[in-house]
Amino acid sequence: MRNTKQRDCIFDIVNSSYNHLNAYQIYDIARKIIPSISLGTVYRNLAWLSENGKIRTIIVDGIIRYDRNVIHDHFICNECKNIIDIPRNDKSNNYIDGNLVIDYDIKYMGICKECLERKEK
Repeated sequence: MRNTKQRDCIFDIVNSSYNHLNAYQIYDIARKIIPSISLGTVYRNLAWLSENGKIRTIIVDGIIRYDRNVIHDHFICNECKNIIDIPRNDKSNNYIDGNLVIDYDIKYMGICKECLERKEK
C-alpha cells in the first residue's frame, strides 16, 4: 500500500505527540489539517501503520492508544489512566541467553505521583 497524504498526516500526528492519543483524538487533529478525512480512513491508516511497525499500540482499559515507534517502556496509572514514557537504559543488548530480541514491551502499572499527591490531601 502506498503512502498517501492522509497516512502521512496521521503518522506525523502520532509521532509529534507525547500524549498517547486514541483514534478519535487523532481524527480531531487530522480534520484540522485535512477537513475531508473520515474516521474510517483514520482507523484504516492507524491499523496499517501499526501492522507495519511504523507506530505502536498501547491498550489501557480496552482503549487503544497510539505511540511513536521509539524504544521505551510505559508506566500506566491505575487511577487516572495516564501513560508516562520511561526510557530504556540499555538499548545495546539485543540478546537474552543467546536468543535475538527483536522487540519487547514493558508496562509498569501503579499510581502516578499526581494521583498519590491528591490522595494525601
